[in-house]
Amino acid sequence: MTYYATVRRILIIVFILNLLVALAKGGWGLYTGSLSMTSDGLHSLFDSCSNIIGLVGISLASRPPDREHPYGHSKFETFASLGIAVLLFASCFQIVMAATNRVLHPAVPEVNEISFAIMGGTLAINVGIAAYEYIIGRRLKSSILVADSMHTRSDVYASVGVIAGLVAVKMGYPLADPIIALLITGLIILTGLEIIKDSSKILLDKALIEENVIAKLAMSVPGVCSCHRIRTRGAPGQMYVDLHIGVDSSLSLEAAHKVAEEVEDRIKGSVEGVEDVVVHMEPKDYCELSRDLNGKSNDGQTGKRTEEE
Repeated sequence: MTYYATVRRILIIVFILNLLVALAKGGWGLYTGSLSMTSDGLHSLFDSCSNIIGLVGISLASRPPDREHPYGHSKFETFASLGIAVLLFASCFQIVMAATNRVLHPAVPEVNEISFAIMGGTLAINVGIAAYEYIIGRRLKSSILVADSMHTRSDVYASVGVIAGLVAVKMGYPLADPIIALLITGLIILTGLEIIKDSSKILLDKALIEENVIAKLAMSVPGVCSCHRIRTRGAPGQMYVDLHIGVDSSLSLEAAHKVAEEVEDRIKGSVEGVEDVVVHMEPKDYCELSRDLNGKSNDGQTGKRTEEE
């Protein structure tokens, strides 16, 4: 099964589970008048909406490269992650408004055994979803699955808070209900900010691989005398590398091309997730001139070692 097909299948399964959890918590919360339980149900409903956003994002990201998008459409997956963060913030606004209203107009919600049974059952489901999505997301290096698992993880924290609030209400402290709802809001905001932070690294083309790692791999190839201007970008599972190498000017074009191919193969074989490597070749005379000006080559190797190579 391909990457996008696997992610799509997981999102569909999680969507169905989140929808069932949302209906259970939200419906019972409305029936009993529990604000914290209703808020947690709303949070789960936004989880379902985020799954839909993820499915749309995956459908767009799976499109092959075309004339206008030669690098493909993979960043649609990252944009979908940002959409999940926006939904998180929207759910926070709803919860804060409801909690404020409950503080101004106090009401005692009904708490019974069914309330605890629903919260306990949905909590177990959310724990399983969050763990499963996170493990698979890290394995596939899928930003959308990792973001969605973080969304679900915030729902786990929220559910634990709701259970604590129900216990407090049962003991005669009804204000615990809106207070817990506000604490849930804080957790949701932190989750949203974390998703935005991770997504922005990809959208802003943050370097993903240390330059010295690429330089060492390139310099280990016979015929390479220097390595510089190393750039990396993309997503963890789909990285692009661009670098310049110096080769002996006496080599034929065919021989120099084979050196560049070996550099590309070595980087792809040694660094997981590298999609493409662009190697720019320069004559060895350039390397010698660079060493004369700087005292050593750009990869930190002395001129003596280069001459020996």
